Amino acid sequence: MDKTSLQKTPLLIDTDPGVDDALALLMAFNDPRYDVVGLTIAAGNVGLAHTVRNALKICEVAGYEVPVFAGCATPLLHPAPDAADVHGKDGLGDIGYTPAARSAESEHAALAIIRLSHEHAGRLVLVALGPLTNIALALRLDPSLPQRVARFVVMGGAVTAQGNITASAEFNVHFDPEAAHIVFDAFPTTDLADWEATVAHSLDHAELRTWLSAPDGRARFYEAASRQTREWSENRRGNRWFCADALAMAWVLEPEGGIRVEARPMAVALEGRHSRGATVVDWRRQTGRPDNVRILQQYDQARFEAMIRGAVGAGVEVPAAAG
Repeated sequence: MDKTSLQKTPLLIDTDPGVDDALALLMAFNDPRYDVVGLTIAAGNVGLAHTVRNALKICEVAGYEVPVFAGCATPLLHPAPDAADVHGKDGLGDIGYTPAARSAESEHAALAIIRLSHEHAGRLVLVALGPLTNIALALRLDPSLPQRVARFVVMGGAVTAQGNITASAEFNVHFDPEAAHIVFDAFPTTDLADWEATVAHSLDHAELRTWLSAPDGRARFYEAASRQTREWSENRRGNRWFCADALAMAWVLEPEGGIRVEARPMAVALEGRHSRGATVVDWRRQTGRPDNVRILQQYDQARFEAMIRGAVGAGVEVPAAAG
């Protein structure tokens, strides 16, 4: 490891690419203050074979060399539907891209999470953009994992039960609620960027089309890969696009952009016809349980959009951190 790498913050991303995951990865790769030390891949938006191929392709498009580790192909206990109707059957808009030349590593994602947490103990920022299956398995193998993680950020949940996959649940948590329960129970503090924060920080479709017309290979690839998803969104949700993983990644890369953050106790509902996968927040702290999540309520929208434009080469650099 060279001196330059030591000066950067090590970032380990657990993800299930996915259109919004792809944009989040481009944002991370574009930030020179971070060294992405690994991508651990789960099933979620689509099946594991697709999410692994997508991760490798996004790395190739960005020109970023980072090891990719395949993880869990199913939830821990119960089968769950994917989101291919939104992201395309392959997860990246079914554009028929040429697969990346590189292959995934042989090490399982859960083992890679544990190993990298030791290699970067006390400095590692761990971010989860998909279902929490890989991280739950890593915790079962090594319960001391949270002690070595400097910051843990999750895109998941719907903190007032306004879900996007059921009436009360968000997709990532609903896909594997048992894994989410294990993870939120194990980490003393999790920074949570939930679906409701995503809705509050939407993007204008017309502006996004302008950004994606930039003469940059990343913009061209992402415009094509996201087109089906954006059209689906515009037809059903109007002129604003919700990109959950991009918002979570913005908060990862520039935590000072979090204007309002609320700490509360939170648990995951594992049963119930209408409540399974819901993230139940004790807003009035009535249970006496300690706060275990810091919930993003408001993020600097201009900062968020600047990071997206920079990530697709639309003429905006990532601003230097304050202080």
